[in-house]
Amino acid sequence: MADILNRKKLAFVLWRPRLGAPPPVLVIGTFAPGNPPSLTGESRFLLAPIAGFPDLFSINAAGCGLTANTAYHYWFQVTDTYPGRASRILVTDPFALTVDWRLLSPQLPAPYTSDDRQPASVILWTGAELAVCDTDGQRPDLEADPAQDNLPPNNKMVIYEMPTAWSRADGLGRDVGTFQDVLSLVDPTAAGANFAELRVTAPAATSYLGRLGVNALELLPPADSSYQREWGYGTSHYLSPDFELGMPVGNTSSTANRDLSALVRGCHANGMRFFADMVMAFGRQEPYQNVAYDDFYIQCPAREPSDPDARNSRPEHNFRNGFGSMLWRYARPAAGYDPLSGADLPLLYPARQLMLVYAERWVNDFHIDGARLDSIENVANWDFVQQFRNQVRNTFTARRPPGAAAADPRVLVVGEELSLPFDLIRETRLDALWNQKFSDFIRSALLDGGAEGFESLIRNMIDCTRIGFSDGAQAVIYMTSHDVEGNNRFYTYLQKRGVPQDQIIRRIKLGFACLLTAVGIPMMLAGEEFADQHDLFDADGNVTQDGGKQVDPVNYTRSEEPERAALLSYVSVLVALRTSHVALEVNDTVFLHIDMNDGKRVIVWQRGKAANPIIVVANFSAWGTADPLNPESEYVIPGWPNGVWQEVTMGRAAPSAGREPLFPWEAKVYRLR
Repeated sequence: MADILNRKKLAFVLWRPRLGAPPPVLVIGTFAPGNPPSLTGESRFLLAPIAGFPDLFSINAAGCGLTANTAYHYWFQVTDTYPGRASRILVTDPFALTVDWRLLSPQLPAPYTSDDRQPASVILWTGAELAVCDTDGQRPDLEADPAQDNLPPNNKMVIYEMPTAWSRADGLGRDVGTFQDVLSLVDPTAAGANFAELRVTAPAATSYLGRLGVNALELLPPADSSYQREWGYGTSHYLSPDFELGMPVGNTSSTANRDLSALVRGCHANGMRFFADMVMAFGRQEPYQNVAYDDFYIQCPAREPSDPDARNSRPEHNFRNGFGSMLWRYARPAAGYDPLSGADLPLLYPARQLMLVYAERWVNDFHIDGARLDSIENVANWDFVQQFRNQVRNTFTARRPPGAAAADPRVLVVGEELSLPFDLIRETRLDALWNQKFSDFIRSALLDGGAEGFESLIRNMIDCTRIGFSDGAQAVIYMTSHDVEGNNRFYTYLQKRGVPQDQIIRRIKLGFACLLTAVGIPMMLAGEEFADQHDLFDADGNVTQDGGKQVDPVNYTRSEEPERAALLSYVSVLVALRTSHVALEVNDTVFLHIDMNDGKRVIVWQRGKAANPIIVVANFSAWGTADPLNPESEYVIPGWPNGVWQEVTMGRAAPSAGREPLFPWEAKVYRLR
């Protein structure tokens, strides 16, 4: 375990407050409900430097007069290091395992604003040690978490990317889909909380995601953020699960640790892996912005062009972009205490070490099976990215019982770097990358873009090894991701580009047939499986950062509309095929037939070995076989392999496979019976 987390079992510890300033002070008491809530029984204790570590301050919990089995709320009082400020302020513990946004530090005079009020840290004193607890004193439990050897390996995953902004029937009654709501989509015995009235969150014989068949859940950033009712891309407290996601409407306290633990346990019990989206390029209202700003943050890269942390990691090296948040420093070294090893080091990078402890906390305490790293180009440090990847994997392996099977296929660290610098995976700095090109390709393929270059586009879309990946488990492929600003939900995308209304669902089906039979790890944004659409736009009718990007909700009630329900069933069939058929676990891809004549765009590909293949016949055009319902109508594919075939999407025997009619914008997916 990280040294600082071990120390925090017995003491209140603060790392790297401003040297030469008055020592930090522990301000501690218990939560008192009220309007507003307050801290009762407040006590103050001076922290002292630990011998050998002038940058590490602590006070033993046993000397603070605490009552056994009591949850305490606390802050550290420090000298503010944010540029242009030097007041004494109360800050959240940067290594807090729980925070409570109900209880904020006092308001300070200008230039401070309400955004500078920081939530109390929360900890339980058992009488012998300090232990993680929720704001009401409850403790999380992952003791019954099933062994992860039974979970799918990387090459058999289908990932479900889950935002926690949901809506009700009208698409506008937005609220937070809490950890409890997400659990109800996973565990058939669990009920929803904020969205308990939805059919998909009600206890049933099979959960919603169980029926869909996905076997990996990626939750948009579950670490605590000051953002409310957004998707969380601005982390405030890295070691704490999000307060709001653990506090459904009507609750009086947050049980975020307990609820997140239950969610992960529920995923594993139902055969699903759990991925955490991790935001490490920038932080928002994070304590080290006040405790030790210069050690951890760079304020304005454009004003400091020669600073080693100013530029992003792309070859053109533009300035890093914090998207309104503060950028972490990963390139300027310092010296002192290392919170991971406990050593006094002559060379360390403080923000890197904080994030490595963050990785350990989430793998050890929440049993995550993978991580998606946001905005790698703005993290801007490949050495650190590799350290983080190794920390996740090493912690995952160390947590497993002695004698357990090899862990590698069941842990994955994925990076979002949309320019696809393949050296990140060739040099094993990351295990995989988001393959944005798949989204670009499928969007082109499903529009009337003409035949020029079309064959190459489809080949590159279906087989990512053609564009630089060496294995499908290195590429996460998707039609739509949470980044919907320029990459709208598919229904809205096709609608805005003039696709006739009666063709939209048909083309989305074709898109899913491609996604779920292509080389790579398929991922779908929650709601795409039933063609959810955007409800929030800016004044110009676009989805932008200010007009719906991080707040446009998932509307699960749409899944009950007949045409969308049919799409959902179609996708579920293909997901079941993708997660079970050996042909889709490997990279083998052969293109059997290309027909670009007379307005056609028909392409046929085979996945897997010839002994047990999957064959897809895809028509990317408005052309269709004349009189397609006539039993004698056919489209002939020369050289069709022998065998007894089944068409998967309709679950029907296909004795005439290779000679069946084709409808416009249709895919037929065949397997041997």
